[in-house]
Amino acid sequence: MVPVPERAGERRLVLVRHAKAVSKDRPVDDFDRPLSKRGRADAPHTGRWLADAGVTCDLVLCSPASRTRQTWQLAVPALTEPPPVVYDERIYDAAPSVLVAVLAERGHRLGCLMLVGHNPGIHELAAGLCGSGPPDLLARLKARFATSGVAVIDLPGDWARSAPGSGALAALWSPGD
Repeated sequence: MVPVPERAGERRLVLVRHAKAVSKDRPVDDFDRPLSKRGRADAPHTGRWLADAGVTCDLVLCSPASRTRQTWQLAVPALTEPPPVVYDERIYDAAPSVLVAVLAERGHRLGCLMLVGHNPGIHELAAGLCGSGPPDLLARLKARFATSGVAVIDLPGDWARSAPGSGALAALWSPGD
């Protein structure tokens, strides 16, 4: 395990996609879909990767949907000093512009935020923010953001000024790596 490089920007955004959920075909509301057996197995690996890579954040912003809550709760035990978590309903099924607004509102004066959310918004946000980084990681990120995956993005300036292409992709991980 290679630690994530030191923060290159003024802020660091850690994006976590929820672990694999049960099929949408199940007779349960999308918001209430729980993790699948695979998701329950993968989510703790996400926490271990965060801990092993030395990723620490000041605050976690998490969608209140069942699958994101469960992902975070299964990842937390691996963290030595888990950050506080805020469940914000605006993150559920949100477009990148909404996610940036939540980051700007909640991240005032914080250096590192983690956002636990859903595709397609979280993938679109990551791909849109990353204008630089290792070419192989940028290509992988552009192709997909896997369930239980993590993208670590360094950003200049304050949260409200997060603009397309302004971020540098510092790390990208998923359970299959």
